[in-house]
Amino acid sequence: MENLVAEEISYNPDNLLDAIIKQLHLKNDAALSRTLEVAPPVISKIRHRRLPIGASMLIRMHEVTELSIKDLRTLMGDRRTKFRISDQQFKPK
Repeated sequence: MENLVAEEISYNPDNLLDAIIKQLHLKNDAALSRTLEVAPPVISKIRHRRLPIGASMLIRMHEVTELSIKDLRTLMGDRRTKFRISDQQFKPK
């Protein structure tokens, strides 16, 4: 349980969004949303922790910034080295 709390504290998507804005010399979140080709509320929801940064968003950020996925994950505070997949995900329904 303590690890989960520690992960939540270290997770900060603002760092990632701010770093991309700085790297691409963008003015604000609206310009970032246009660059990433997502609706502006998506960026707002990510900033307010109502929407996690998903795989497709990370891939899009990688395509736009040319930063590695590992670097993008580090910027947002995701330092996990392994991802666990449940056995249930591969079972037919």
